[in-house]
Amino acid sequence: MNKLPISVCVIAGAEERRIGRMLSSVAGWTSEIVVVLNEGLNDGTEKIALAYGAKIFRRPWSGFRDQKNFALAQATRAWILSLDADEEVPPELHDSIQRFFTGDHERFAGASFARKVWFMGRWITHGDWYPDRVLRLFRRGQGQWAGSPEHCAVQLTGPSCILAGDLLHFSNPDISSYVNKFNYFADVFLQRQLAEKARWSATGAIFRAVWRFVRAYLFRLGFLDGYPGFFIAASTAYSTLLRHSRLFEHLQPALPPCPPPKSP
Repeated sequence: MNKLPISVCVIAGAEERRIGRMLSSVAGWTSEIVVVLNEGLNDGTEKIALAYGAKIFRRPWSGFRDQKNFALAQATRAWILSLDADEEVPPELHDSIQRFFTGDHERFAGASFARKVWFMGRWITHGDWYPDRVLRLFRRGQGQWAGSPEHCAVQLTGPSCILAGDLLHFSNPDISSYVNKFNYFADVFLQRQLAEKARWSATGAIFRAVWRFVRAYLFRLGFLDGYPGFFIAASTAYSTLLRHSRLFEHLQPALPPCPPPKSP
């Protein structure tokens, strides 16, 4: 198979259970694989990546945005395909990318496609989680990761197109792993609010949470995904309320210290 002029760029922590699926989906038809590992982690992730011919770099964790931009800087091919360790390029999307390069790809600086999540035993195809269109294929030097450290997206210089096929996403193997992320993102969101000197509003916190449920479950047809659709909409509303409540908690008086023990 002729390999496309693509550098696959990946950042990873301890991902030995998932990264093999992603690497096997791109190793046969891309020209280069760049994997940036968090410094200090020593599970089997590096060994698996090396087995697929990846170039390995280690770096202290600096947030999603900066870590991904570091990976881009290590790439050498004309195009970048930026993936996460818990994603997979299935045959339909692979074929779509192949057609893009045999067609009029010279007209574009990048291409986007839908992303589909596996959760609670099924593919989620409605609500806030689908189509979750992402721009991950772009010319080297014409795209970079921008946004906040925890929520970033590729900022592209030039026109883009939409490709057929879904990028598969295995981000949450179970409910516990999904819920465990809430506090991390709430902590990061609080720090950003403090840096921006944001003001807390009870009305705003409650409205945002209610709106996220209504939008996901009703307007974006989350109910068509059955109980998982309801769970996702409800948990998204809760995580929204959690994020917007942290500033309220931060502004409250500190708990007074315990009095010293009385002498006998």
